[in-house]
Amino acid sequence: MAVIDRALQRTSLMDVLWDIQKKRRYISHDDKTKIAKEFNISRMELEGVISFYHFIHRKNAGKYTIYLNCSTISKLHHYQAVKEAFEEELGIKIGNVTKDNLFGFFKTSCLGLSDQESSALINFNAFTNLTPQKAKTIVSKLRLGHSVESLSNYPKDNIQYKPKGNKAVFFKPYEQGKALKKIKGFKPDDVIELVKNSKLAGRGGAFFPTGMKWQFCRDNASDQKYIICNADEGEPGTFKDRVLMNKYPGLLLEGMAMAGYAVGATEGTIYLRAEYFYLKEKIEEAIKDFNKKGFLGKNIVGIKGFDFKVGIHMGAGAYICGEETALIASMEGKRGEPTTKEFFPVEKGYLGKPTIVNNVETLCAVPRILEMGLEKYLKIGTNATPGTKLLSVSGDCEKPGVYEIEWGMKLKEFLDLIGAKDPHYILFNGFAGEFLSSVDFQREISGENLLAEHIQFSFKDPIEYSRKMSGVGLRSGGSFMVFNSNRDLLSILKNITKFFVAESCGICVPCRTGNFLLNKKINKLMFGHADKGDLDEIREWSTIIKQSSRCGLGKTSTNCLLTAMLKFPGEFQKCLLAESDFNKAFNLEKAVENYDSIIHEIENSYE
Repeated sequence: MAVIDRALQRTSLMDVLWDIQKKRRYISHDDKTKIAKEFNISRMELEGVISFYHFIHRKNAGKYTIYLNCSTISKLHHYQAVKEAFEEELGIKIGNVTKDNLFGFFKTSCLGLSDQESSALINFNAFTNLTPQKAKTIVSKLRLGHSVESLSNYPKDNIQYKPKGNKAVFFKPYEQGKALKKIKGFKPDDVIELVKNSKLAGRGGAFFPTGMKWQFCRDNASDQKYIICNADEGEPGTFKDRVLMNKYPGLLLEGMAMAGYAVGATEGTIYLRAEYFYLKEKIEEAIKDFNKKGFLGKNIVGIKGFDFKVGIHMGAGAYICGEETALIASMEGKRGEPTTKEFFPVEKGYLGKPTIVNNVETLCAVPRILEMGLEKYLKIGTNATPGTKLLSVSGDCEKPGVYEIEWGMKLKEFLDLIGAKDPHYILFNGFAGEFLSSVDFQREISGENLLAEHIQFSFKDPIEYSRKMSGVGLRSGGSFMVFNSNRDLLSILKNITKFFVAESCGICVPCRTGNFLLNKKINKLMFGHADKGDLDEIREWSTIIKQSSRCGLGKTSTNCLLTAMLKFPGEFQKCLLAESDFNKAFNLEKAVENYDSIIHEIENSYE
């Protein structure tokens, strides 16, 4: 019994760390001693947890903690100028805190605001569409005593498109509890069968059949089961879940309750990424409202024994926690490290109990399917992927934002829809996704005729590739970044490899060391120091990382690099040493910066 009590207590560790971090701006030595004693864990183990998360600090992070997005899309929108403006106004370089501990200035990866760059968080309040002048004004006003809340601007939804002809699944009028009330006519097994027949698959990017996952969980008998909503939307360039939670938080709660009803779970948790702290209050209000109206709590919508409650667990800045076992470890108050899947979460998940982990979009789809009816839903989209898909669009286009498209739309048609300007490099499905080029324009965004990955890499001729792959679908978790021909591909790849070096949990060698070495290879290419052997090693190492990494992060971390080399060989070829007589690593200013002092020293030695 004591062991169970300690396990339950450990689940509140992240809440305690957040309370102290927000109050004191860091976790002090004394804090660590007290926390370790309270939770009956060693200080070393606690240090391991604290050091794992980007937003939990061991030194004072400043009364006003500024996190500036340094991801790829931000760098297309004044990032460098905004960074320099902050540095000038604060009197410190990024990564430091002012002497009076008033301001801390740090960089961070994607904030889920790629359609409104450059962006930053200040005490987890959002600031979008930043310019150098805005940055200076913000700092000046904070010094004068203005509140962060009064200066911040709540992110826009930027919903740019939804299907015509009453085909929208997500972005249409929402009536609170409408779908939940319909569940009265369904038994738990009926709900699972409905989800199976809808062919709904995980919308976070893994595309595991949702109904099958629910069936596995239901079949595992247990005194307690859990539903976890994975709202740790950390894939760079993705923000559609942010928009869904902001616009329809009730739709998400209905989806979670239905999942609980179907599998026999009575508790649900929304694992909300720290970058979305500003959404927490709105979701909490929706939870309170649902409890008042009988859509959460005991005997929901009058169904005896249908009990379900929902809480929120805040993440603390770790991309790897998007992986389900890492997310569960984080909720249990541990380092968010993925586990070897001796047992899947549906067998032994949160606190060792059967657990469903589903993405926000996936859970929001379920009440909509129940509401509109299976027959109507199946008429939308394609045979393999019915319904619609939400895509987060950013980069070189006229209309960045969220698009709800019917599965089956051609890539070229979608590029026209978003107003893409000279689309040359297309980063599809985020940093863990793939690069697309003009040879992919006739492919459709769907799950039709999917091929094993090794087959596409066997096509050496672009014409053959285009012809053979034109009937092969493209599936995405939700990120769509487009770059014109003037953008530097290697700079984009450099940002991606740096991201994976920073976000690797470090537990397995291929991911931890391999991505570090690939980052060095990209540097070598950018400086014009690489040769053909380096390209061969990049391919070889990338394949090893994909095949031998422990979790999905490592297995997908080199996708972009491999597909970029396949689609844009010329961009790599022109950077080889044999193709250039210009040493990009040489910096004339740095080479002569000590000239005057050296000459002065020599002259003095002769006097």
